[in-house]
Amino acid sequence: MEKEVRVRFAPSPTGDPHVGGIRTAIFNWLFARHHGGRFIFRIEDTDQARLVEGSVGVLQEALRWLGIEWDEGPEVGGDYGPYFQSQRLDLYQDAVKQLVASGHAYRCYCTSERLAEVRSRQAKAKGFTGYDRRCRDLSDEERLELESSAETTVVRFSMPLDGTTTVNDIVRGEVTFENKLVDDYVLLKSDGFPTYHLAHVVDDHHMKISHVLRAEEWLPSIPRHLQLYEAFGWEPPQFAHLPIILAPDRSKLSKRHGATSVLEYRDLGYLPQSMFNFLTLLGWSLDDKTELFTVQELVEQFTLDRITKSSAIFNTEKLDWMNGHYIRTLTDDALADALLSFWRECPPETIEIIPDREYVIRLVPLVKERMKTLRDAEPLISFLFKDEVEYESEELVQKGMDTESTRHGLEVALTGIESLGSFESEPLEELLRATAGDLNVKAGQLFGSLRMATTGLRVAPPLFQTMEVMGKERTVASVRKAIERLG
Repeated sequence: MEKEVRVRFAPSPTGDPHVGGIRTAIFNWLFARHHGGRFIFRIEDTDQARLVEGSVGVLQEALRWLGIEWDEGPEVGGDYGPYFQSQRLDLYQDAVKQLVASGHAYRCYCTSERLAEVRSRQAKAKGFTGYDRRCRDLSDEERLELESSAETTVVRFSMPLDGTTTVNDIVRGEVTFENKLVDDYVLLKSDGFPTYHLAHVVDDHHMKISHVLRAEEWLPSIPRHLQLYEAFGWEPPQFAHLPIILAPDRSKLSKRHGATSVLEYRDLGYLPQSMFNFLTLLGWSLDDKTELFTVQELVEQFTLDRITKSSAIFNTEKLDWMNGHYIRTLTDDALADALLSFWRECPPETIEIIPDREYVIRLVPLVKERMKTLRDAEPLISFLFKDEVEYESEELVQKGMDTESTRHGLEVALTGIESLGSFESEPLEELLRATAGDLNVKAGQLFGSLRMATTGLRVAPPLFQTMEVMGKERTVASVRKAIERLG
């Protein structure tokens, strides 16, 4: 590419980082890294009424959790700051003055009551909707009179009344809009703050943004933005409008479908590498079969021509599968560190004191193959942190056995366990399989009783590895307790 690639992620700090917004950030970041360009993080905080305190910090936290570092922006700085729009008001004021002076914008004095009447009238007529341009062609006398009496004043852009505006969108191709169907939208609000339409165009120009990758919902606004670039005499960036993310029922993804914030998924026990991989595939693909990528592989392969036009479906089952895969590919040490970090951020309810790292490393082989998320580990190992496991006595009795045969089987097993010299999983398995044969019962029947006696669970980590981690003393005590309960 001739120009340096400069892209931006420019969210409004109005709440938690939605997966759709973060997917946009990932696409921008990958595109910048693929071309050796710059990724700019900009805060669009001009809608003062919707700001939520702490949202900027949460956005930064989400990006950093996913490994997305920005080249320019808050805490980093850069040559084109400040990177908060609320600190760039003079720039927007100057831009508006330029547009008014050139006849591309005008002051509007209409009250909110009058605008409501206009909307109501247009709704009944079922025709053009939007501002009726009453203040567009006021005489100097009318303007002076309104200037002195109007309670509020905004500045509107003068959209062309005929002709068309066409965008050559990288994803959508050539899209054309009729100018007469676009109203004279507000550039500067009565509180002196710019609207999104003005602020992002001014910022993208001054920050030398080369490509704007943003959500599909902004495509209908493109004639406003391109006409604004033309009014200023600026060259617009290239646009790519990304496919919307839908729920499995093909409705807009919302809270009723489950978590929508990236940090909610972190707190549910998903790994950042699986979340990054999963979100990248919502609207982009390398081919029709490859689904697992490292971040570096995505950087190498990411191009805009592979972005799809069709909506992307947020499939939680696929995310669970992918997260389980990434968990199983971690080394035991790495998974132990991930679990400890997760437990510190989201303390487990059934583990009062978080164990030390060495003990967690011993626990990892017990749960690794059974986990889809980091949260899945806790219920599988919580029995290890209780003084005594809980179960009903009849749960010790397996199918095809009775109380007497179960108690006898546990007694024989206990004798063997107590006499065992090396208390490790392999000799334990060898001993107990032989015991089942001597008792003329199925191995699964004896193991099921031992599993309930030692863990209190029907589905638990591998029995012999669990016993090894529990240690001989606790295992013997648990089996003896089970025998007493059957007596």
